[in-house]
Amino acid sequence: MNTCFPDATLKPTFYIVAFPINGLLWYIMFVGVFLLLLMAICGNLLITILIWLVPQLHTPMYFFLCNLSVQDIIHVSAILPKLVSIILLGNHNISFAGCLTQIFMFVFCLNTDFLLLTSMAYDRYVAICVPLQYFVIMSFKKCSILALSCWVISALNAVMHSCLMSQLSFCHIKAINHFFCDVRAMLKLSLSDTTHIKALIFAEGVLFCFVPFVLIFISYILIISTICKIHSTAGRLKTFSSCSSHIITVFLFCGATLGQYMKPESRESEEQDKLLSLLYIAVVPMLNPLVYSLRNKDVLQAMKKMLMAPNLILIPSKVM
Repeated sequence: MNTCFPDATLKPTFYIVAFPINGLLWYIMFVGVFLLLLMAICGNLLITILIWLVPQLHTPMYFFLCNLSVQDIIHVSAILPKLVSIILLGNHNISFAGCLTQIFMFVFCLNTDFLLLTSMAYDRYVAICVPLQYFVIMSFKKCSILALSCWVISALNAVMHSCLMSQLSFCHIKAINHFFCDVRAMLKLSLSDTTHIKALIFAEGVLFCFVPFVLIFISYILIISTICKIHSTAGRLKTFSSCSSHIITVFLFCGATLGQYMKPESRESEEQDKLLSLLYIAVVPMLNPLVYSLRNKDVLQAMKKMLMAPNLILIPSKVM
């Protein structure tokens, strides 16, 4: 029975549609999502442990990378286990409180990701364009304040989103055509006026997504301009390699996120939204450790040192 309640205090139950597949595709989807979850958690946990234990990685760049890895672990842990449960057990239902929790974690992690990537771009800009002042500008205290600001601002914004969504009224049982409690998908099901929330989502898309992307873009214009002034080819390649991993991450994450939230809504785009969401929620966190390790000599050397002589790894001290 699909009864609608106008009272927002009544708690509905939602049905997450996810990916309506069966047969061979079911097995492929389950194995794929489970491996993405496992690899994302293990890979980012390894990066976090390496940065924490290896003194050579106690620099501003790896400090922000450590924060990004922690954020990626939180992101996949908040969203993907429910998708695995849906695929494996057919447990599509989720409570209103569960949905609000997913909304909070999703908004929190999405905003934190953008802000941390912007902080990392600023770190690369200072390192390449103002190298003599690098350790003055990017001191441990300033980096800590910058990273803490990313987490706090994102948390406050996520609380606001959760509070706004909690005031909406829904039918008792409604199907969310997504693989998690996406805000835009839920707004389509609400009986309340959602104009103000849609306007807020657009404004925050500009503030927390587009503006950071522009700042990152400007940073790399200045970085590339500085690199071009280096006379030796080897020097240019070495300098550019220090930020190539960050460029790859920004391209994948920002491309998928902005592509989804800045395009017009339509029925035909709902399946595309699921795939784009899966890209920046699951695939990018899984790729980040690979990108930052395979393309980074410092991380590779730290891995070798930890495997070959773990007794030489010092007790973690203050980063930087």
